[in-house]
Amino acid sequence: MPGPLNGVRVLDLTGVVSGPFATMFLADQGADVLKIEPIGGDITRRSRATIDKAGEFSALFISSNRGKRSLSIDVKSTAGREVLAKLVAQADVLAQNFRPGTTERLGLGVDELRRRHPRLIYVSISGVGDTGPYVKKRVYDPIIQGLSGFADIQSQPVTNRPQMIRTIVCDKTTAVFTAQAVAAALYAREKTGHGDHIQVAMLDAMISYLWPEGMMQYTVVGGEAVAADPNDRPDLVFKTSDGYITAGTISDSEWQGFCRASGDPELAKDPRFATPAARSVNATARINKMAEYISQHTTAEWLERLDAADVPCAPILRRGEIIHNEQVIARNIIAEFDQPNVGRVRQPKPAARFEINEAMIGGPAPRIGEHSREVLRELGYDDAAIDQMVAERSVRVAI
Repeated sequence: MPGPLNGVRVLDLTGVVSGPFATMFLADQGADVLKIEPIGGDITRRSRATIDKAGEFSALFISSNRGKRSLSIDVKSTAGREVLAKLVAQADVLAQNFRPGTTERLGLGVDELRRRHPRLIYVSISGVGDTGPYVKKRVYDPIIQGLSGFADIQSQPVTNRPQMIRTIVCDKTTAVFTAQAVAAALYAREKTGHGDHIQVAMLDAMISYLWPEGMMQYTVVGGEAVAADPNDRPDLVFKTSDGYITAGTISDSEWQGFCRASGDPELAKDPRFATPAARSVNATARINKMAEYISQHTTAEWLERLDAADVPCAPILRRGEIIHNEQVIARNIIAEFDQPNVGRVRQPKPAARFEINEAMIGGPAPRIGEHSREVLRELGYDDAAIDQMVAERSVRVAI
């Protein structure tokens, strides 16, 4: 069976990661995603080390653009604007993450396009939204980590120095929020016949994402001063005698299980850890005490003991170990396929698994303008007209 979004046409004018990653999810679920690239290609083709001789592919680009088609076009040219207008008329979804004002200059402003195409779902992704004093800022992931509280949550325990997450978590989280919103808008359109304008700001997405536990002490108005910081404790990384594990002891049964696994009957009698409330108040002491016990035995021994006691636990895998992990292999999470000009590549399969309308990787990431000629023919241009656009550098065709 085709994916759940089979038949949906997505015009992807996004760049970098938050937009392309979002539209890639739609491609995995069966949508026909057409990536509109500048003549030189998306910046992420070259922003990290390229992995092919032609310099068209980076690992980051492949992992954000697999399963799409590529039309490389100069959107500022007369021919480019004409082509875009025809594509918009056929699209169900248009996604863009240009800086404020850019779409209007390109003739792609939301008000005009939605007036002409009332069923169009227009997606605008931004760093901080379209209002407020920061609206003209150039924004990348670390800016949002700083503004949203993410860096503060990661503060070093002794110096309280904020730290960044070493992955572009804000871009990728925004992508997930965006893909979900597009699915909701497509459903609403089926009921009402009308499209929508979806605006997703990275700052909004990350504050929403962090709120449940990251902002617990700010949830009750007026209670901020007396609430304890839930993050003011060591993390749950425990060094064994030969590696690292993580373990959780939230419930009474889990804590009692850990006490049994430790082999020390006195630990279960410690009043600091006897109740969930006491364990929360004395979290730092509890975690440090756990670390003392865990350091005395190997990873394998601790995992066996904790599993037997029904205590949540897992080895902390190095990145090179993930693809060989028994659970990852059993779930068949990682797929392999041939990426032209690169070779064999690995990609995680779509995380949401549909029993009937299966989501799947739709194919490799496209070369710059790999589908330009194909797309233009679909719009009714003959080869002579396409060759003329290529000669004028309005369009790039992969050779």
